[in-house]
Amino acid sequence: MNFGDEFNGKRVVITGAAGIMGRALVSQFTEAGAVVCATDHNAENLDGFCAAADLTTDTGLTALMDAVKKEWGAPDVVVNNAALYPSSFLLDMQVADWDRIMDVNVRAPFVLMRGFALQMIAQETQGCFINISSGAARKMRRTAVTYCMSKTALDRMTKGFALELAEYGIRINCLEPGFASGSAVSSLSDEHISRVMAATPLRTETTADDIGQAALYLASSAAKNVTGTSLSVDGGNSAGTMDVYQEKKAAL
Repeated sequence: MNFGDEFNGKRVVITGAAGIMGRALVSQFTEAGAVVCATDHNAENLDGFCAAADLTTDTGLTALMDAVKKEWGAPDVVVNNAALYPSSFLLDMQVADWDRIMDVNVRAPFVLMRGFALQMIAQETQGCFINISSGAARKMRRTAVTYCMSKTALDRMTKGFALELAEYGIRINCLEPGFASGSAVSSLSDEHISRVMAATPLRTETTADDIGQAALYLASSAAKNVTGTSLSVDGGNSAGTMDVYQEKKAAL
C-alpha cells in the first residue's frame, strides 16, 4: 500500500520496540517517512530517538512522556505494542506475576493514552492511537487466561477512549495480529506450529509486513472515519477454526 508522503515528518511513539513485532513497526513507519521514538525496557539495541522505559512504574511512564514532549511536543501517532504473554495456569500464578502482566498490558496503555492525549489536546493535534491487541480478547485460552483478560480490557478501553476523544478529532483503534512462530520469547515446536496452521483458514502466519501495513493504514487519512474498532490481521483465525470434528474432513 502506497501512502505517498503522508507520513513525512509525522512523530510516532512505539512501545515494545525491541521485539520482533516492535522492530517491524519501527521499520515500516520509518520507511514511510515518519520520525520514530522507539521505546523498550532495554534500549541498548534501538537506534535513533529512543528511550528505555519501565512501563510498570509511574516514574518510567512519566519519563517517557516527558522525553517525547521535550523532543517533539505532542506525538501524532502512539502505538501501544508492549505486552507480556506468560504461560501459566491460574492456580500456579503468583500475584506479583499477575500484577506485572496487568501493569504492562493494561495500566501502561491507559496512562500513556491519557497522558499523550492531553498533550495532543493542548497542541490541537488530531492524532491517533493504535493498541496492539489479539483475538485472545474474545476467546479464552487455557494457560493464558491473564493475557486474554488483559486484551479484553484493552479492547474495552480502546472503545472508551474513542468515545471520549472523538470530539478532539483523536482516533483510537486496536490492531490484532494473528499467529507468528518467530517469537524470541516463546519457543514453539514444529508440531504445534503445524496444528495452528491447519486450523487457520488461510493457512498463513501473520508477518511483520502484514502488521506494519495495517498499522500504517490505521494511522493514515484513509482511516479518518475509523475509530473504536479492532482490525484483525490473522489469516481468518478470528472468524473461526478449520478444525473438523467428524470423519469426513473435506466438502468435495
